[in-house]
Amino acid sequence: MSQQKPKTIALKQSLILLILLGFLFVLIPINTFAQEDTFTVVLDPGHGGKDSGALGKKLKEKDVVLSVALKTGQILKEKHQDIKVIYTRDKDVFIELHKRGQIANKADADLFVSIHANAASPSANGTETFVLGVHRNETNLAVAKKENDVILLEKNYEKHYDYNPKDPTSIIGLTLMQEEFLDQSIRMAKILEKKFSGSKQTYSRGVKQAGFVVLHQTYMPSILTEIGFLSNKKEEDYMHSEKGQNAIAQAIADAVVSYKNELDQSKATVEEMNSEDSVDVYQGVDFKIQIAASSKEIETKSYNFKGLQPIEREKVGNLYKYYYGKTSDYEKAKQLKDEAHKKGYKDAYIVAYKDGKRIPVREVLKSR
Repeated sequence: MSQQKPKTIALKQSLILLILLGFLFVLIPINTFAQEDTFTVVLDPGHGGKDSGALGKKLKEKDVVLSVALKTGQILKEKHQDIKVIYTRDKDVFIELHKRGQIANKADADLFVSIHANAASPSANGTETFVLGVHRNETNLAVAKKENDVILLEKNYEKHYDYNPKDPTSIIGLTLMQEEFLDQSIRMAKILEKKFSGSKQTYSRGVKQAGFVVLHQTYMPSILTEIGFLSNKKEEDYMHSEKGQNAIAQAIADAVVSYKNELDQSKATVEEMNSEDSVDVYQGVDFKIQIAASSKEIETKSYNFKGLQPIEREKVGNLYKYYYGKTSDYEKAKQLKDEAHKKGYKDAYIVAYKDGKRIPVREVLKSR
């Protein structure tokens, strides 16, 4: 048998490899290459393992919130292929608070939902959803302290947190990292509480702010929801039932989808506006870049805003909103927005003011 030349053998091997790669390419689902359009939500069942959480007569918090989280994830996975679900735990194990945040941050998640159950007096009832913020009253402080005390079960917790569970006033220092996501977190919390109350199975205690350490660890819009009171017999029975857990899970899943849809609609509107032909300069209109919203009044110094300058502050209700730059040139405004994004304010967006009053940007662009 004659021997083939090395070059001929190498050529044949290369052709075979190309054919195999082409075949594999056909087999790979198209959506594998569209990960950038995937919305990632991290579901965080509170407590677990050696940390039981709140206790009812029949239930432990760690068990019911795990069941609800898994049901929520299953609903999303089955009905919404464009939503990726990640759990901080999917079984009865103890996960340290800072590791829960790390899981969400590593996944570059779009939303973090921590699921818990409450306990208080037998008459206390209802759901409530929290965003990170300085406690508004003693009740919110007590709820936050109860959930944060899990830190004491962690070894060398001092190395992982700038928070002392024995000093409740240190909660104030937890708020800064989540400030730029406060608007979005509040929006998600409101949607969820509306879904809960819409089920007519429970009473909504509303959206609140408190210093939860687990929310402090994440770099995306984040909420902590208390799905009911295990100390209330009626609510414990409801959470113990398959029907109750399914309804709660459905409400959370529906809220995630509604929140995502609002974001998608917002992005589509911005893209549409950016594609419209318009005159760059709009006399009498000031475009600014909203980069953050906070319950705290922060000095408008560049070092507080990653070097961005000038910064303006406006109080709207109980929030302070912070804006970068000011221009009547829409193209320049888009450049300022890009600068804010590069500095880490990835959710920064353009707003418009006329005669000192905020007006829709779309309205300005359509005026010509």
